[in-house]
Amino acid sequence: MIEGFEWKQFLGAFFVLFAIIDMPGSIPLIISLRKRGKIVRPVKTAVLAFIMFLIFYYVGEAFLNLFGVDTASFAVAGSLIIFVMACEMILDISIFKEAEDTPKDSSFFPVVFPLIAGAGALTTMLAIRTQFNQISLLSAIAANMLCVFAILRLTEKIEKLLSAGMLYMLKKFFGIILLAISIKLFTSNITLLIEKFISHTN
Repeated sequence: MIEGFEWKQFLGAFFVLFAIIDMPGSIPLIISLRKRGKIVRPVKTAVLAFIMFLIFYYVGEAFLNLFGVDTASFAVAGSLIIFVMACEMILDISIFKEAEDTPKDSSFFPVVFPLIAGAGALTTMLAIRTQFNQISLLSAIAANMLCVFAILRLTEKIEKLLSAGMLYMLKKFFGIILLAISIKLFTSNITLLIEKFISHTN
């Protein structure tokens, strides 16, 4: 047993982050990106996402404070990006316009951010950091990145197993789920910002 590592804490942190990241729910979007000629590299995506979690774990709050931004404001900004992506999935429209120099590799945007290491997942990690010891929480993050890698590797097989109609239905369904997540993330954090504003004005 690794010193400081606790299976109970590891499993608790793992399932909290797994639910927030919701990689299975991102499968329709990954398939949609690939159909549009985008490249999503499983290893690169998992590694970049893990690096983002590590950076935010150690210096996230300090980095945001450097620009005068708190975690609630960061979460609100991230929720708006997720909202736009959800609208694209539900309404079959393209809001994020591509320029000539737009890279084909979509491993970082929009897969790593905001889908995997987005505002919701990063702020959740900061919130639960005090509830779990460091080794258990970092191990849970690493285990989630292994799940990200595995799911990305399996998306092509999943696409072959499912019919076009089923994929279309899943895209709409998870688009609505993403929309609900964005609204929840927005409302819960905008409330914090309003309360903070009122307390400063009084």
